[in-house]
Amino acid sequence: MSALKPIRVLIVDDSAMVRKMLTAALAGDEQIEVVGTAPDAFIARDKILALNPDVLTLDIEMPRMDGITFLKKLMQFRPLPVIVISSLGHAACQASVDALRAGAVEILCKPNGPTSVGELALTLADKVRTAASARMPARSKDKQPPAGAGSAQSAPAADVRYARDKIIVIGASTGGPSAVAELLAGFPSNSPPILIVQHMPAVFTTHFAARLKSECKIDVKEAEDGDLVLPGRALIAPGNFHMTLRMSEQGYRVRVGDGPPVCFSRPSVDVLFSSVAGLVKKKAVGILLTGMGADGARGLLEMRNNGAATFAQNEETCIVFGMPKEAIRMGAVEKILPLNQIANAVLRQVAVAPLQ
Repeated sequence: MSALKPIRVLIVDDSAMVRKMLTAALAGDEQIEVVGTAPDAFIARDKILALNPDVLTLDIEMPRMDGITFLKKLMQFRPLPVIVISSLGHAACQASVDALRAGAVEILCKPNGPTSVGELALTLADKVRTAASARMPARSKDKQPPAGAGSAQSAPAADVRYARDKIIVIGASTGGPSAVAELLAGFPSNSPPILIVQHMPAVFTTHFAARLKSECKIDVKEAEDGDLVLPGRALIAPGNFHMTLRMSEQGYRVRVGDGPPVCFSRPSVDVLFSSVAGLVKKKAVGILLTGMGADGARGLLEMRNNGAATFAQNEETCIVFGMPKEAIRMGAVEKILPLNQIANAVLRQVAVAPLQ
């Protein structure tokens, strides 16, 4: 047995078969203990009180109370790291993206057969360990926002002019969906082009992009191979594909394609940042947000060494400080800021005339 106290996990899913699969997937890891299972939110509530788990896995489509409603109540009264395990149906994917915005820290695809169970076993334990390290907010009744946290600052007026040859690139992982949403809300419709890698499974990035498009002043879409990189547009790398920047006769375009995982990730922040470092050089701006691991740190360092401005989210406003911490350790970061200050700082960097 490990000398460390095991991570206590409660599995919530209305399917007895899925509960059994998830329990089996974690059974071989001595750092993790499945302390219980629950078929619905009401039983889950009672077991959370009785068992005091460290991490929850949560289904979205459940009887009596859906997973989103339960998650919102949980984050209000008993914040707990939650891993959403969802099917790939349209409604479930959209709801899973909503769950990430509501406070869930990870998302995984629900197993649908023996092969996918084996694949899940390879990643679920790592996701549980990541979730256990997440910084969760206090309960709503005694919540005190950390320094610099809060809603995004209002974007500068749309008549401010920005350099059209600048490109902003953003990388995020655990806790990223809500951080990316808050960051993008601070960019006006005439902002320079934005490229984003958010670690997220295939299919889910489509819904993530659609949700952001409905909320932001800029246009947001899931990237397709050959898309032009345009002012006022953000392109999000599709799940399970790398995204890189290339030059064409019409200007910059993105290339979306296969390739081995980098830093255990596809899409990889490092892959995007490295391609931008070589092409855009000092006219690029790199931003590294919350996330576990080191993806993006080397790419951000390469960008800085090529003259780019580089930013990282500070520890106090990160769900997981891993990626920014590694970039800071390597000397890749020029400015470390709370999440709600990054957008305006970046816009000052790319404005044709200094912003007041």
